[in-house]
Amino acid sequence: MKKKILALLLAVAMMATLVACGGSKSSGSGSGDGVTVTIFNSKSEIQSQFEEMAKEYSKSHDGVNIEVYYSSDTVAAHMASKYSSKEPYVLSMVDAKDIYSLGPDHAIDLSDQEYLKDTDYAISVDDKVLGVPVCIEGRGLMYNADAIKKVTGKDFDPTKYKTLDEFKKLIEELKKGGMEAPCGIMKEDWSLAAHFFQEIYEEQDDVEAFVQSLYKGKADLANNEKFNSLMDTFDVLKANNYAADSPVAAERETSEQKLAAGEIAFMFGGNWDWSVLKEYEPSENMGLMPVPQNTDDGTNEKLVGGGSKYFFIDSSDNVTDEQRQAAKDFLTWLYTEEDGNKFLTETCALVPAFSNIDASALDPLSLSIKEYADKGALVPNYDYDPDDHYSKVGAVMQKYLSGEIDRAEFAKQVEAYWSSTDPVEH
Repeated sequence: MKKKILALLLAVAMMATLVACGGSKSSGSGSGDGVTVTIFNSKSEIQSQFEEMAKEYSKSHDGVNIEVYYSSDTVAAHMASKYSSKEPYVLSMVDAKDIYSLGPDHAIDLSDQEYLKDTDYAISVDDKVLGVPVCIEGRGLMYNADAIKKVTGKDFDPTKYKTLDEFKKLIEELKKGGMEAPCGIMKEDWSLAAHFFQEIYEEQDDVEAFVQSLYKGKADLANNEKFNSLMDTFDVLKANNYAADSPVAAERETSEQKLAAGEIAFMFGGNWDWSVLKEYEPSENMGLMPVPQNTDDGTNEKLVGGGSKYFFIDSSDNVTDEQRQAAKDFLTWLYTEEDGNKFLTETCALVPAFSNIDASALDPLSLSIKEYADKGALVPNYDYDPDDHYSKVGAVMQKYLSGEIDRAEFAKQVEAYWSSTDPVEH
């Protein structure tokens, strides 16, 4: 009898072990009540919106359970940890460079998806569509048109201030009219290096060749036309910064509040800044304009932008075909159905990368991006900086902003950074 009881206990224990093993397969495992689609979201500002959407989607799509996750680690590091533990997400939102590095080994081909006919921003590798754009983002000089008109008495037309010379005249007019310091500068390293300084790479005639010259230590930033053109504009912003006495101490929220209230008229940024501006009852007559430069190559008539963040569906054995199909269905909902479209544009305030999606409900900054995108006036993003670029170059730029180093030393330190790091594969 004892042997029978022991055998029964062992059998129960083995079954429990099998169930436990099956239940802990991976973050891409199916649910007993249907299929579970795990989504990695790398845009922190829309995590709560994504979580709420996941609940509603799961309720309205019988048999599908959506789970959304976010990590504060770099995208590359987080994805590496998921693959090393064999727990990939079914659907991942990553940066463009991650599609090139991860896609060939980990993404399925989405070339046959009908919604692709409505976008020019999908990423293909070896004739396979591996990355689908989540949205378009863009950057330029944010302006408060009402604040400018209040001082000048004239409607503000950003197209009249393409050159730095024209912009400087407007700054002087604003100062004479009582706006003591018409500009703000965000001191954050990501804003300085990954957004403003980034344009120095993006506006080169041959971006890839220029970046490679930086890696090889052969670039001459101090004598580079684009470096000097954009830094000339930065110097004007710097000289007319409301926080010029302590620029690295200026808090982003304070700067955004001053722009929203019209205490300042200009600040470099992007459409993502509306998430902060909207908290301070901003004027609706705001927008984004190209960075004014004394240049004749047309870049002073364009914003910088393009596809920002990309979805890919995992191809590994840790994800089932059923889960992959559910992920495809989710993307189709997102890009072709009214509820999915509204989630992107109204709930998340993202500029759609698809021409079929109505964007009329977007905020003023995002409408500027859409306007420039529709007329083909976006300088493409360069997405292949080293992971520590914005922190390292941003720190150097903060020293320049605070007056610790001059432009020549600034150029030397940026060159030293690039020549000491490894090229990013893409």
